[in-house]
Amino acid sequence: MNYDEFLIKLKSITDPESFSVIFNITSFFEGIKDLLNAFTKEKNLSVIYISSTIPSKNIISLLEVYGLDLNNIYFVDTISSIMMASEYNNPNILYVESPTMLETIMIKTEYIMEKYIKGDVAIIIDSINTLAVHNDTKILSEFFHLFATLIRSKNAFFIILSIRDQNTQEIKNIMSIVSDEIIEVD
Repeated sequence: MNYDEFLIKLKSITDPESFSVIFNITSFFEGIKDLLNAFTKEKNLSVIYISSTIPSKNIISLLEVYGLDLNNIYFVDTISSIMMASEYNNPNILYVESPTMLETIMIKTEYIMEKYIKGDVAIIIDSINTLAVHNDTKILSEFFHLFATLIRSKNAFFIILSIRDQNTQEIKNIMSIVSDEIIEVD
């Protein structure tokens, strides 16, 4: 679907579900912005953004350029430590040493949900491609299955981001197992 159709599709999603979004590299950052603005703001959702591709500090800078309110966006940052990026002192960011620490990602996500979030929530993973680089696919598949089950039990939205050119058949299989639908954006 083209990008305008993607925006219409986001508006049509009303009930918590698990979905994957496959972007071209050229629409990836705009997609992040629109998920965090058009999708989550319109639905009054808090967000837990699991960053394994881009350090949370950079995502925050990008979102500030767009003028987005960051008060209800929390980060589980798995990439800053291995990129030797300086940790950004922000109470909405929890750091994980590495994208290989999948159990820690789940624990920190659940911690944020229990401690900080009072209403509805969307959990966004950026991106499954990077997690696949750092983890065995069988372990990653198990992680996503358990994580999706946890998130469904909390009646939350679960959004998995992917970059089309980096998808393997294993990644597509994982997304199809844990997602209610897969949205491909041109």
